[in-house]
Amino acid sequence: PDPVAVFETTAGAFRVEMWLGKAPRTASNFLDLCATGFYDGLHVHRVVEDFVVQLGCPHSREDPFGQMVGTGGPEVGTYHNYGQNVTERRWKGLGGAVIRDEYPKPSNTRFTLSMANTGEKNTGGSQFFINVEDNFELDWSTPGPAAHPVFGRIVAGEDVVLAMARAAV
Repeated sequence: PDPVAVFETTAGAFRVEMWLGKAPRTASNFLDLCATGFYDGLHVHRVVEDFVVQLGCPHSREDPFGQMVGTGGPEVGTYHNYGQNVTERRWKGLGGAVIRDEYPKPSNTRFTLSMANTGEKNTGGSQFFINVEDNFELDWSTPGPAAHPVFGRIVAGEDVVLAMARAAV
């Protein structure tokens, strides 16, 4: 079975099944960042009503309303890809380290987690969003610049995510 990550927020807790079999690189990167404490103390930095809740920027830790929020990522380094049992690397990107894209089949449906990026290939690192509605236009299989790999699904606490989606940021 795929591992489950528990998110503890000021709005409550929710649980996400991480899809190592469907998106091994992206899910493993996320799990590695969790294990190192990267996400501890970060704030939600973007809420778009009826669309997404975004988090994962390290700049949100100290100043959740600062100009750099939404531009950061993890450090350059390596992580273990648990789904494929290989070592992957993060390399220098614009605002932090990034990982190589993968093209999983799951769609950006309601309550899935998806890797945020700049709209260019290979620019995802640590920022991700929760789809609060179906957002098929963000799938890899659709034409256009927005393409975001889905790597997990909320399995408990959907009410918490909906409360977050209604909060002012």
